[in-house]
Amino acid sequence: MIKLPSFNISFRQLIFASFALHIVLLAYGHWQDTHLVVKYTDIDYVVFTDASRYLTQGLSPYKRATYRYTPLLAHMLTPNIYFNESFGKWIFTSADLLIGVLIQKILRLRGMSESRAVKFNAIWLLNPMVANISTRGNAESVIGAMVLGSFYLIMKKRIGWGAFLYGLSVHFKTYPIIYSVALLVMMDNEYGEAGEVTVIQDEKTHRGSGSSRSNSVAGGIKKPESNIVVRAVRNLIDFITWRRVKFGLMSGGWFFLITGLMYYVYGYEFLFETYLYHVTRKDHRHNFSFWFYNIYLTFTSPTGTLVGVLTFVPQLALVLAIGFCFGKDIFFCAFLQTFAFVAWNKVCTAQYFMWYIVFLPLLIPCLAANPRMGLKSHGRNMLIAWAGCQGVWLSQAYNLEFLGLNTFWNLFIASALMYASNVWILIELITGANYEPIFNNRGAIRRVWSSVRD
Repeated sequence: MIKLPSFNISFRQLIFASFALHIVLLAYGHWQDTHLVVKYTDIDYVVFTDASRYLTQGLSPYKRATYRYTPLLAHMLTPNIYFNESFGKWIFTSADLLIGVLIQKILRLRGMSESRAVKFNAIWLLNPMVANISTRGNAESVIGAMVLGSFYLIMKKRIGWGAFLYGLSVHFKTYPIIYSVALLVMMDNEYGEAGEVTVIQDEKTHRGSGSSRSNSVAGGIKKPESNIVVRAVRNLIDFITWRRVKFGLMSGGWFFLITGLMYYVYGYEFLFETYLYHVTRKDHRHNFSFWFYNIYLTFTSPTGTLVGVLTFVPQLALVLAIGFCFGKDIFFCAFLQTFAFVAWNKVCTAQYFMWYIVFLPLLIPCLAANPRMGLKSHGRNMLIAWAGCQGVWLSQAYNLEFLGLNTFWNLFIASALMYASNVWILIELITGANYEPIFNNRGAIRRVWSSVRD
């Protein structure tokens, strides 16, 4: 059982404390940028601001080398030019706080008391790593707010708005597309009709290997078939429902509409820099990925490009499998999918960790609900493995970048250790969590976390 810090504050006080933490870091960052050679502000933020400056001059944001994001981000940050260069950091800070609000609402909807929800929410709102990344000028929290907001709206059965926000999030950064299968799995026969939201007290929990997963993701097959082809066809037919088709058309429609508009204005340069570049991207420095050493050795070789593309195969296969297995609990599933996606990705930097940390306060109750998990010791061991391997990697990266030592082989060993620890953590999470579908068989939200203790 998990033991959270024994502080007793309201959610409003938690939000204020998080805001104060961000203010302190913003003020310190301004001082460091002004007085020290090493800057606090992330180089990405400088790129964002330069791209916005080009926009204010009537030029393409892609005039700025290394700007590889949607033009909407540059448009959003034009106040950096008109008012103050720190404007964007305030947007990212606001996104952090908005995520905290969404986490609180989701925890409460699933049955957790206000005081317990505040303690779990503090994992995000008082997380110094999260606040540091946002106040340095990284936009990942904006994407996180879109993704979590779309999940919340879909959970509340506001499919239209949820589809819009989900399509927008995929336009901003393509990785949220990995959640599409899980979202479709969640919209099975137990999802209920759009606009009909009820919440019930749920007295029964389900283990991941138990009855909650015994049904087909398509809502169950009435009569088992011995022929595997027949079973596959019937599963596919059951899976294709109007609700799923409607969500796919709406979210996909918004994505293509927004993307098409950006293509009309900015042309092929937009498509390449925002999307296609990342397919063949090769990054042999500042990269935690297990694949980085192969990228380094084959950097100028066509073979390296081919291998870089092939790395997507095991990554996407694993993500799809997780989506089909755990999609009925979209938050638990999204953490697993994102964690696996980042661990198997050919490029991995510290800001990528934000992609799954946003789901952490919604994952831990799944682990805390299982008394056999021993989360206090398990959680400590997983955290030590996760952070310790990063520490080993960073020590070798420091020797390479600042001391000029050839530590590429040592970096590869550190990356392999990090990869192995991530595999172990993923297995621990899958086997140790209480898998809890969002909805019961009448389409009501199950209050499964009312018994989770702090």
